[in-house]
Amino acid sequence: MKKTLFALLTLGFIALTPMRSNACTNYLVTKGASVDGSTMITYAADSHVLYGELYHWSAGEHAAGTMIDIYEWDTGKFLGKIKQAPRSYNVVGNMNEFQVAIGETTYGGRPELVDTTGIVDYGSLIYLTLQRATSAREAIKIMAELVEENGYYSSGESFSISDKDEVWIMEMIGKGTTMKTDKKTKKTFNANKGAVWVALRIPDGYVSGHANQARIMTFPIADGKNSITSKNFDKIFEPDVEVVYADDVISFARSKGWFVGDDSEFSFSDTYAPVDFGGARFCDIRVWTMFNKVTDGMDKYWDYVKGNIKHEEIFEDGRPNPNKFATNRMPLWVKPEKKISVHDMMMFMRDYLQGTELDMSQDFGAGPHQSPYRWRPLTWKVDGITYVNERATATQQTGFSFITQSRSWLPNAIGGIIWWGVDDANTSVYMPMYSSITKVPYNFERGNGAMMEWSETSGFWITNMISNLSYTRYNMIHPDVAAVRDGLEKMFIERTSAIDLAALNIYKNDNAAAIAFLTDYSSEQGARTFQTYKTLYQEMFMKYMDGNVKTRNPGQQNPNVKFPGYSEQFLRKVAEDTGDKLKQIGGDSH
Repeated sequence: MKKTLFALLTLGFIALTPMRSNACTNYLVTKGASVDGSTMITYAADSHVLYGELYHWSAGEHAAGTMIDIYEWDTGKFLGKIKQAPRSYNVVGNMNEFQVAIGETTYGGRPELVDTTGIVDYGSLIYLTLQRATSAREAIKIMAELVEENGYYSSGESFSISDKDEVWIMEMIGKGTTMKTDKKTKKTFNANKGAVWVALRIPDGYVSGHANQARIMTFPIADGKNSITSKNFDKIFEPDVEVVYADDVISFARSKGWFVGDDSEFSFSDTYAPVDFGGARFCDIRVWTMFNKVTDGMDKYWDYVKGNIKHEEIFEDGRPNPNKFATNRMPLWVKPEKKISVHDMMMFMRDYLQGTELDMSQDFGAGPHQSPYRWRPLTWKVDGITYVNERATATQQTGFSFITQSRSWLPNAIGGIIWWGVDDANTSVYMPMYSSITKVPYNFERGNGAMMEWSETSGFWITNMISNLSYTRYNMIHPDVAAVRDGLEKMFIERTSAIDLAALNIYKNDNAAAIAFLTDYSSEQGARTFQTYKTLYQEMFMKYMDGNVKTRNPGQQNPNVKFPGYSEQFLRKVAEDTGDKLKQIGGDSH
């Protein structure tokens, strides 16, 4: 399967590695909210079966009538064929040569709305669009038209869509499967092909986020100027337009009996993906952690993100609530108290609820070494009572994650950077990959290893070796990892201005030479990260082998050895649990 998919990819087909991406996190930052005026989005592709590798599609020209095969991203299942675009653009990961970037999180929503006859799933939708769009607005139009023409195979999805000037959030869900037969042709077809969706531009100076719970609630109803429906799609390129939605997004809900009342009261999220305990506690809490770091006043939503969802008869502003929508949800976006840097975004992705009462490193489940991780499943039972493991932004099962930067003051060939890394964000090094590069680093390219195929030169495997070693004694080993990780990222960030300038000087005379320069630079940083981590693993394995801590002793044959043992909190629990069984009785210890 792996070899077949990779071969198809090299021929220009959409053939993506099987995965389940139902637990991801996106943060969105507009130009006016960032330190340097760039737009930024993050994405953590979390899945226990996703192999972290950096996708790449080269730009190309395609003959009229060319068809491409579509494979579902999650499973590799063949879905069908669609028309190829006359021209496709260079794509590196989830960003293209025009600095357009797209991320996603799956929220599921009403299960009956999955179109089992659709050809385009959400993963293919992202990468098809990146190969065709030159702006965020064009991406929205392309995405809507692709599912309208070919059917939408996936469940509910939230998309982050950015370019060098704007950031948008788009939420989409199918309309189910209602098969009918054409009387003339006798062919069967899905009468509900397509999707309902809403897209909103994040106001400049604000930040947003989504994490597996639909987030768009009410929105301005079409006025032909600031808000339009798909009937007037061509108007999306007018700068005043800030809201676009499927013409039937409200009427379809009415036809199902899911919404009553005035159009202005319609909530996309509450109608198509009603929030429940898990939607708040496992999903929206990840958005809350980012919002809480950048603005005041988020305390009032703490009760909600812990899973206490309120359904009052009226909203706080006195409006009636006939649809019983949740009344204590968070806003879709907030204005940060200070500007946000790319380093800030990296650290947002490393959150494990530290500083809150749900910090997983502080309860007994953290073990003797304060691990902020819990092995799945998310819920468990003791004596018939259900308990939860927290679902934080940083998680062990991440395949890859990134932060994109789109920078309007630079040419497209230089302005787009995807800071990309593999595995758990707490271990991952975010490497600068310019979105115009024509080749990705060997240690992270497609085909260098697979989820059940070992490769000695794979960046994914060396990073997992380090992270899984650190999980054994987290509070001792992880600081060593973080020091090396932070050192690499600090160097990359500090060098960016100089690399930009060097590329710009080359670009003035030779565009292709500038792209070749950036390709070499990006590849070198990938190789540097791999080799640094390979050395780090060797050093750490020697240092922490067999439960002790060894350090070099200059001039001596043997290293210094310490026996850190376990924390007092853990030992006290052991003593309580074992009673007199482990008590020493007389004599000295040996």
